[in-house]
Amino acid sequence: MNFKNYQIAIVFTFIITIFACAPSSEKKQEGFSNEADSISTNDFVSSSAAVENNKDTTHRFVRTAEMKFSVKSVINSTYYIEEITNKMGGFVTFTHLKSDDNGTIFTQISEDSTLKIINYSVTNDLIIRVPNSKLDTTLRLIAQNIDFLDYRIIKAEDVALQLLANKLTQNRSAKQEQRLTKAIENTNKKLIETTTAEELILNKQEQADQAKISNLSINDQINYSTITLNIYQKPTTKKEIVANDVEIKTFEPTFFVQLWNSIKIGLDIFAIILVNIFKLWPLILVGAFVYWLLKRKK
Repeated sequence: MNFKNYQIAIVFTFIITIFACAPSSEKKQEGFSNEADSISTNDFVSSSAAVENNKDTTHRFVRTAEMKFSVKSVINSTYYIEEITNKMGGFVTFTHLKSDDNGTIFTQISEDSTLKIINYSVTNDLIIRVPNSKLDTTLRLIAQNIDFLDYRIIKAEDVALQLLANKLTQNRSAKQEQRLTKAIENTNKKLIETTTAEELILNKQEQADQAKISNLSINDQINYSTITLNIYQKPTTKKEIVANDVEIKTFEPTFFVQLWNSIKIGLDIFAIILVNIFKLWPLILVGAFVYWLLKRKK
C-alpha cells in the first residue's frame, strides 16, 4: 500500500467512527429527555423532609406540609382526600367547601322565558393530620388528583431542644416544690410567711404543668403531621331557563256583560223599592180611603 492509499484509509476510518458515535450521542440525549419527562407530580410534591428517619434518635421533628393546586372536580377530590386520610390512620380537622359567584347573566330568549347563566368557582380549604410515618405516602396519593400545582411547602422543625427544656423545667419545679414543702413543715413560721411559701409552691406547680402540657402538645405534633390544602377547579358555567314575570292586569268585562250587569242591578233596585212600598200598605190603604171620601164629598 502506498502512502496516498494509506491516507485515504485513515480518513475513511475517521468518518466511519464519527457516524458510529453520533447515534449513541442521540440516544444519550434521548435518555436524559425521557428521564426528565418521567418526573411526575408525585415526585414533585414529595421531599426528604417528609420522610421519617428511624435511625436518627437525636432529633425530633414536627413535620408540616402546605399545598395549593387545581383539580378536575373539587368535590370528588375532597372525598378522595378524606378517604385516604382515614386509610392512613389520620383525621380531618377542618374543611371549608364553597362556591363563589363570579357573575350572573340574564338573556331573554322568548316572551315568557329567560336564559340564566351562572359563572362560579368551587374551592375547598382542608386541614388534615396523618401519622408522621405516613406523611410522604399521603402526599404522593394526594398528588394523583393534582391538575396544576401552584406551590408546595414542607417543613421539618427540630424540637428536641424544646422538649429537653420543658423536661428540665419540670424537674426544677418539682425539686423546688419539695424544698419549699419541707421548709413549711419543719419551720414554725407566721401565717404570712407560710402563705407566701405556699404561693411559691403553687407557682412552681403551674410552671411544671405548663411545661408538661407543652411537651404533650409537641409530642402530638411529632406523632401526627399537619397538611394544609387549598384546592380549586376551573370556573364553571351553569345554564338554566327560568320563566319571566308576567304582569298581572285587572280583569275588565266586555260591554255586553257590563250592560247585562247594569240591567240586573236596576231590576234588583226596583224590586227593593217595590217591596218597601208594599210594606207601607196600611198607609196606602188609609190614603186611598181618604181620597175616596173627599172625592165623593165634592
